[in-house]
Amino acid sequence: MAVSGLCFACKPHFTLRPPLFHCFRKIRFSSVAAIVTLDESVIQGAHFSPAKNVNGEGSKLSQWKKLNSQDLGISTSNISKPTRKILNGLKTKGYEVYLVGGCVRDLILKRTPKDFDIITTAELREVVKAFSRCEIIGRRFPICHVHMDDTIVEVSSFSTSARNFGRGLTYEIEKPAGSDKKDFVRWRNCLQRDFTINGLMFDPFARIIYDYMGGIEDIKKAKVRTVIPASTSFQEDGARILRAIRIAARLGFSFSRETAHFVKNLSCLILRLDKSRLLMEMNYMMAYGSAEASLRLLWKFGLLELLLPIQAAYFVRTGFRRRDKRSNMLLSLFSKLDRLLAPNRPCYSSLWVGILAFHKALSNKPRDPLVVAAFSLAVHNGGDIPEAINIAKNINKSHDGSFHELSEPQNLENLTLVNEVMDLAASVKSTLSEMTDEHFVSQAMSAYPQAPFSDLVFIPLALYLNVCKVF
Repeated sequence: MAVSGLCFACKPHFTLRPPLFHCFRKIRFSSVAAIVTLDESVIQGAHFSPAKNVNGEGSKLSQWKKLNSQDLGISTSNISKPTRKILNGLKTKGYEVYLVGGCVRDLILKRTPKDFDIITTAELREVVKAFSRCEIIGRRFPICHVHMDDTIVEVSSFSTSARNFGRGLTYEIEKPAGSDKKDFVRWRNCLQRDFTINGLMFDPFARIIYDYMGGIEDIKKAKVRTVIPASTSFQEDGARILRAIRIAARLGFSFSRETAHFVKNLSCLILRLDKSRLLMEMNYMMAYGSAEASLRLLWKFGLLELLLPIQAAYFVRTGFRRRDKRSNMLLSLFSKLDRLLAPNRPCYSSLWVGILAFHKALSNKPRDPLVVAAFSLAVHNGGDIPEAINIAKNINKSHDGSFHELSEPQNLENLTLVNEVMDLAASVKSTLSEMTDEHFVSQAMSAYPQAPFSDLVFIPLALYLNVCKVF
């Protein structure tokens, strides 16, 4: 972990009591990202066969592709060692194995995958037999957790996805033309993925990437697009709305027109999710190096009012527009945090929740920059306030005068500084209590009658107590 001093963990356990909500006003959308391009010659040299476009965004037929992974700059050395061991273990037993999902996308984009997911022709019970430390988890969508070199790798089976295929299907699909039986099995699995850029399948032994959903084209266009019609996809699983935000924020991608429309207009679906699921999705956004971009997108698409009403009220109060390119102190704090983190180097949830509380306390009562510096240093050094004050007084860099959370500097004596630092600590703890109080949260946006109602609190008691320990 990036912040080794904050060794806290928790298992959220609350369930969500659905609050009331209102519909959002319509807004327009625009791209939030630069386009990432691939070598056009690679695409032109690929194997093409027609397949029906099922995502609802236009009626023209898409084409499925079979590409050489080396032409895309991918080698087996890019795959983590534990994952390679599992791939080899299943392959030597005669099973077909593929990497699937976001890891394939990240390998194409030359990014470090957060994790690697494997799918195989082996039954799950056969996977369990193949590895000494392996268990099956999940009931509705069972998978295997294979423990290898202090890492857990998820392994799913084609047979499991086949049993789930077609349940409650409400949209027309068509088998891709020019495909054989193995293509159909792969295509059927990819059709169950959330977004086209996650619907890629990589055979590391044949060095082939299969693209049945148009994922390569959307990577070229830097687009997040649902595999099936967006309205259907999000109603099937409201968490896909948050995953769309997370992926777009992390990659700097924009949404396709249809996906953007339903991210906003079906945003209330996230209130149906279990609180533990909400915390998990929020942690993926905030703890892996894309917190600032995530907050901007949550605000742009009207989700911040539901998830973090207190922070949404701050954006409104300071005149921060939906498409605002400017920064503020809250975004600046998370921008600094993002520089220290990465998908394979996250922080603990205690840290980003603590930053939210720290900022809210400053927003409630602006402080002398020297007090803020001494407080931050005291948190960092384990509570030694005299040492923190001595270091803070030697800081020569001036503060950012545009932040309303910082008051005009004064020549404070040491005793006054100590008292101010302690008062700020008490204020942060008080703010934490407010952030975990449903009534207080529900009143955060009460001054703005057009805002949706939300009393959502997804921070469990264990996490609250861990954050309190930091301060």
